[in-house]
Amino acid sequence: MASPFDQIGNFIGPYSDSVLAIIIIVGALIAIKIAFMVIGRLKRGVKAMGGKNLYVNMLDALKQPISLGIFLLGVYLALRSLTALAPFSGDMASAFAVIFSFYLAYFAAKIVGIFIDWYAVEIAEKTKTTLDDQFLPIIKRAAYGIIFGIVIIIMLNQLGVRVETLIATLGIGGLAVALALQPTLANFFSGMQMVLDRPLRIGDFVELDAGERGTVVDIGWRSTKIRTYMNNIVTIPNSKLSDSKITNFNTPSPEIGFSIDCGVAYDSDLDKVERVSIEVATEIIEKYSGVNGFKPVFRFREFGDSSINFKVVMRTKTLADSYLATHEFIKALKKRFDREGIGIAFPQVDVHMDKPRARPARKSPARQKRKGGRR
Repeated sequence: MASPFDQIGNFIGPYSDSVLAIIIIVGALIAIKIAFMVIGRLKRGVKAMGGKNLYVNMLDALKQPISLGIFLLGVYLALRSLTALAPFSGDMASAFAVIFSFYLAYFAAKIVGIFIDWYAVEIAEKTKTTLDDQFLPIIKRAAYGIIFGIVIIIMLNQLGVRVETLIATLGIGGLAVALALQPTLANFFSGMQMVLDRPLRIGDFVELDAGERGTVVDIGWRSTKIRTYMNNIVTIPNSKLSDSKITNFNTPSPEIGFSIDCGVAYDSDLDKVERVSIEVATEIIEKYSGVNGFKPVFRFREFGDSSINFKVVMRTKTLADSYLATHEFIKALKKRFDREGIGIAFPQVDVHMDKPRARPARKSPARQKRKGGRR
């Protein structure tokens, strides 16, 4: 009498390859479960040792790629074990070569993405510069493109496609696209140049040679946006902005010096004018500007047509503060000059008219003849 094992062997004999395929799939699922357990223990061990967030995030993010890789390998081995698919083994190997190529690209992109995200959170946010914050997204996309591009070229080469011809075709096509997108590319590279050179930053108050003035609210790869005092957004292409003369009122520091011109009458006491102006400017600086230690500068400039003109130089923390300081200084100086009896001159023209001299009366010709006849 045959044993139970022999009976089972006789039963599954025609289906041994299918049973083996099922065993391989089940083994792959068990291997995925074991991999999850190992990753969980490694994660707890890293946390217990005070490891960096990079390692913890990498272990979390690699669960899905590792499980996908084990499952794909199990499916491939299970299909190879089926005798019915033996005639298609070559096509199946080529298909899985493509699948595994994309899987490797996905795995590498996942690791690169984890590292860049960790750098953005742990390092970039703690640095004083915003250069890395602006470049990280484009670096991430470029890394993904490079990884998948290399994998596609290798995959096509394995499939027998002439990669040299394809690369040459792509080069010619890329040149044509570059010529068609020349304005866009010019703005893009101008944006990169501004990010690297940093003539302006978000939050800076700037003035362009074309006359636009305002606060920088956004620096993009194609254009830069400036908010004016009228609360309007001016969008300037980066290619034009990079060729413009830019006055940045926030560099090297937000403090700004400004001057106020005035003129007094010619009969004024100039020493008194200087003393009073400096006293008023000092009071305004202490009250409104918030700049400590700066002494206002007073200088007479010229003998004007109707006045002796002078200039008072002051300083405030920001450009916006200078407008308020100028406003208050003009009011305070006018009140003080009125109290001190100093006249602020204004354009005027004095016209002097001489009295006309009396001319002798002219005699008529008839009278002259009568006088001549009497003689």
